[in-house]
Amino acid sequence: MTPLLDIAELRCGYRQMEVLHGISLQVMPGEIVALVGANGAGKSTLINTIAGLVPVRAGTITFDGVPISAQQTREIVRRGIGIVPERRQLFGTMTVEENLLIGAHARSDRPKQGQLRAEMEEIFELFPKLRERRRQLAQSMSGGEQQMTAIARALMARPRLLLLDEPSLGLAPLLVDQIMEQIAKLRAGGCTMLLAEQNARLALSLSDRAYVVETGQIALSGSGRDLLGNERIQEAYLGGANDADDSMEARIRARAKAEFGQQQLPS
Repeated sequence: MTPLLDIAELRCGYRQMEVLHGISLQVMPGEIVALVGANGAGKSTLINTIAGLVPVRAGTITFDGVPISAQQTREIVRRGIGIVPERRQLFGTMTVEENLLIGAHARSDRPKQGQLRAEMEEIFELFPKLRERRRQLAQSMSGGEQQMTAIARALMARPRLLLLDEPSLGLAPLLVDQIMEQIAKLRAGGCTMLLAEQNARLALSLSDRAYVVETGQIALSGSGRDLLGNERIQEAYLGGANDADDSMEARIRARAKAEFGQQQLPS
């Protein structure tokens, strides 16, 4: 199978500082691939570089067989990459509905208002709470509701690949639970995702494959299941895990299984 996203020997950074030092990875169609690592390891820089927000110094980024390293963010989104940025970055003085409509603005198919409304209703099926909040200003919503809105906005672009940058950041454990359940639903529906996440236990439990990023390099890679059982990963990233984390994973899996039957999360 041909990778949907193929990154080879990528180097990039800010001004005089290089952050990523020759990173290579692949994302296959239908996968969740996780990027795990400590704060400052380079996960967000990698997401932003794929999105065209950080210039490439060396190496290549190929999406669906087409090099996108030199393309602008608008063109990258138009090609089929959706972006859920760190800390949501919503338009706070606009409503949920208006934020979602903005998400469809860069689409190449130029959908009419009727089609956009129908697609929005489909997204509200995934995020029922947003239907209740559709007329509410984004800045007046809870952190979890804002994160749902950010994901929904990206989905309005009808992406073939969804980039999620730290979706659990700043959220209470119960809200993290809810967001991860939605990500599990998206995976069961066939959405391809690259997930950058500090909560290594949750990210690995949801992912098909994962890459461990340390000081701008890939330190380790493998299936989510294998990395969860890796002693080095357990010591470095999972040592603070507790029963609440395990319970959260169990709830995510149980709900996904109940809704999607045989389409289960990776084990």
